[in-house]
Amino acid sequence: MRALCATDLSAASEAAIENETCLECLGRIGIDTIHLVTVVPSNVHSGMPGVNFDERRQRGLDRYRAVIEAAGFSVETHVVRGTPHRRINGIAETVRADLSIVGSRGQSPLENRIIGSTARNLARTTVVPLLVNRIERATEEPTVLREHLFRRILFATDFSENADRAFDAFSYLRHATETATLVHVRSPKDGGVETNSDAREQLAERARTLESWDIETRIEVRQGDPADEILTVEEEVNPTTILVGSRGRSRIRRLLLGSVSEEIVARATGNVFLVPPPRAV
Repeated sequence: MRALCATDLSAASEAAIENETCLECLGRIGIDTIHLVTVVPSNVHSGMPGVNFDERRQRGLDRYRAVIEAAGFSVETHVVRGTPHRRINGIAETVRADLSIVGSRGQSPLENRIIGSTARNLARTTVVPLLVNRIERATEEPTVLREHLFRRILFATDFSENADRAFDAFSYLRHATETATLVHVRSPKDGGVETNSDAREQLAERARTLESWDIETRIEVRQGDPADEILTVEEEVNPTTILVGSRGRSRIRRLLLGSVSEEIVARATGNVFLVPPPRAV
């Protein structure tokens, strides 16, 4: 499997890329090749007096390459120009990446709802599963908030096709997962006649699959606003990562992300693994 890791060569990026436990987790789910990508903004030119951004970035990537290769991965580096999320998505398609990884400083001290623009735009437009890796805020030497990326998974589902696609990610995440919490939230806005017992039975069916893989599993059925309830469960069970599917881009609004997914990506305390729908041909 191939992973694309986006970096701006900041201290936050370094914390994610050089964390030994994070690298071990990627190896456990089958990643053997990592593509390191850094994007030089279009308005920055290598010919600017006293500045050679391309060279500096390549040196930074070479330093990361040495660390990752020492951990047993094959590594390719890419220094490109343009709009970060567009170039990252383009490279992910070109190299046929199985997932992309982007670091985020996590919750904003302003409203607890803002993540970096590149992470946010990738969450809205990603063409492959995306891991938003939370990094400490407000420190000169940040570290990742959850070293074991996939040890404890909180899987949120509305039983849609998109959610089922996200659940399928357990086929490879399970090699690094010890416990899982499966949660469904019944929203007052939902139609239909689904009952709590119906939801519990559907969750129990998925739980049996995970338990057959020796993953200790619990189920939760909640009532209320889906994003709020999912994040409440996150506070209670302290997962390393929330696994959720998204509706992807809308025909009407090119950058529309499912509102629940967007809230979770923006507000979650820990990592978020977002699985988009297949790219239309």
